[in-house]
Amino acid sequence: MIMDPHLLRYYEQGGELTRLRQGRGRLEFWRTRDVLLRTLPPAPAKVLDVGGGTGAHAEWLAAEGYDVEVIDPVPLHVEEAAALPGVRARLGDARDLPVPDGAADVALLLGPLYHLPERADRVRALREARRAVRAGGLVVSAFISRYAALHDSVRLGTLPLDGRVEVEYRTLETGEIVSAREGGFRGYGHRPEEIVAEFTDAGLPRPRVHGLEGAFWLYGDVDDWLDDDGRRELLLDAARRLECEPSLLGVSGHLLAVTPAVTPVGDL
Repeated sequence: MIMDPHLLRYYEQGGELTRLRQGRGRLEFWRTRDVLLRTLPPAPAKVLDVGGGTGAHAEWLAAEGYDVEVIDPVPLHVEEAAALPGVRARLGDARDLPVPDGAADVALLLGPLYHLPERADRVRALREARRAVRAGGLVVSAFISRYAALHDSVRLGTLPLDGRVEVEYRTLETGEIVSAREGGFRGYGHRPEEIVAEFTDAGLPRPRVHGLEGAFWLYGDVDDWLDDDGRRELLLDAARRLECEPSLLGVSGHLLAVTPAVTPVGDL
């Protein structure tokens, strides 16, 4: 298992412990949970949470009765996830999963594909997910939108910093994401149509692609909405109604693609 040293250093800072549990990152969390609850087979289906980090989603899946195993390349993440009730965790690489064929009902890849800059590696990870899931099971993968970095740099006010315009515009051309913060995030941003092509090349049917946050993640008061139970439900419902609108997919910070592992393309 070979992991980008820069990426490993980034995650060893421990930011993944809070990213989906605090602040506006909760919108991504709640929307991912919302789509999964409408999509997954009933518990106690077996879920491989590939690249599951510290177990933000594994935790609630286990609480719902799912049989959950986190596979992640970062030792700190594995340690934190394994401490959660009902969650198993071990080291592993999305491109070479340490499981037999058909071992799970669902393979979640909620992080790996935006950390693999080479297309061949992303397709390989999707093929591995397909292999690991039983016939009729689900493959679910998350992506960062190609346009998210530029939107975020305007929201945060970092676009005027030296060199940021060139970096953000290069992301639009190449997909390479480089954070403005020292030791910050690096990744790959997808155009919506790229997602479909990569699933197809991995031998998977055309996925249903959901925009998770819509434009709402860019709103200044989104934290206030998420802090209030009633307003949060209104926000989630609004995002749900727009989630598959093709003209809005690229505005969302994250995209979630869902497909059965072996259904012929023509059946979708």
